[in-house]
Amino acid sequence: QVQLVESGGGLVQAGGSLRLSCAASGSIFRINAMAWFRQAPGKEREVVAVISTGGSTYSADSVKGRFTISRDNAKPTMYLQMNSLKPEDTAIYYCAARRGTIATMKWEYDYWGQGTQVSVSS
Repeated sequence: QVQLVESGGGLVQAGGSLRLSCAASGSIFRINAMAWFRQAPGKEREVVAVISTGGSTYSADSVKGRFTISRDNAKPTMYLQMNSLKPEDTAIYYCAARRGTIATMKWEYDYWGQGTQVSVSS
């Protein structure tokens, strides 16, 4: 089994920055792609960014140029640097992992963290 624990959420003003972390433990050899999803109240969970073991990345159009995904395979930990935050970025952010390569649909992911709240005030 794989355990994922997110940290780094909080309340920030529009234009500010936050850095999220996701620490993986357990059977980490099963992990290839890791991703950040988010879910705002009343909305579907959506992909934010994905990164493979080799460093290939995908970012949603809504965050391109503002958010950067990275990972340290040695730890192993994944990060999401969020800059120029907007009120519409307010959501619970979830870390996810899967055995396969990059994917963008929530049902393609095998493991999930509990989520961390990000709130952006205007």
